Amino acid sequence: MRYVMYSDDAGTPRPAVHDGTSLHPFADDVPSLDAFVKMTPAERETALGRLGTAFPAAGVKLLSPLRPSKNVFCVGRNYAAHAREMGSDPDREPPFFFAKPADALLWDGADMPYPTMTSDLHHEMELVAAIGTGGSDISESVALSHVWGYAAGLDMTRRDLQGAAKKEGKPWDMGKGFDHSAPIGLMVPASAVGHPAHGLIELKVNGRVRQTSDLAMMIWSVPETIAYLSRLVALAPGDLIFTGTPEGVAAVQKGDLLEGTVAGVGSVRTKIA
Repeated sequence: MRYVMYSDDAGTPRPAVHDGTSLHPFADDVPSLDAFVKMTPAERETALGRLGTAFPAAGVKLLSPLRPSKNVFCVGRNYAAHAREMGSDPDREPPFFFAKPADALLWDGADMPYPTMTSDLHHEMELVAAIGTGGSDISESVALSHVWGYAAGLDMTRRDLQGAAKKEGKPWDMGKGFDHSAPIGLMVPASAVGHPAHGLIELKVNGRVRQTSDLAMMIWSVPETIAYLSRLVALAPGDLIFTGTPEGVAAVQKGDLLEGTVAGVGSVRTKIA
């Protein structure tokens, strides 16, 4: 069971449960997944008990699942091997973060246009955590209770722009936060899959493995990341956290098909157009 937004016959975005073959729409008083995420557990259970009549998912236009209330947060260099391949010391220094705009999200299966101003577009496969309960200065011991669910995602990067900015000591926002730079798969609730701390994370390009690792190789775990980030900024329901990428990042070209998997969570797929 995964959660999606879709476009109905009138072109109106609607939330639904995706069971793999069919969509089960929410009632009209649940206008979006953002609204669903912000409900209490009891309210969510009630909403799920009032789903409408199912209909085939084939041919239905799917939309980005969540519109974060603030930003899409991303953790930098959270796998030691990736830190090394990027020329950094992988010792366990405090995590650092950057952000993408909310409209950088690209729904699973949609083509990603090759961005302008780059000739070195890289893939970075990641586990994405969706915040369900906001807060500041969240304790690590309760951090996972603030997570609503997870998805597989890609942090697409204009590596040449990022590298040039780094060399000059300038911000590298435009290397990361450009249009369509955050492809994301279907959301799955933590209540259904738990909180993955180990398991395969992998990306294939044109059917060949480019990135493969285990979630257990993260330098900073999801609860540690949430606890640290919440001391820097207040987190809110609907916020997304891309939790870092393993080694194997590399360039892609127009026509390449990217297929990523996070064990127990799901997949993400996009073609570079």
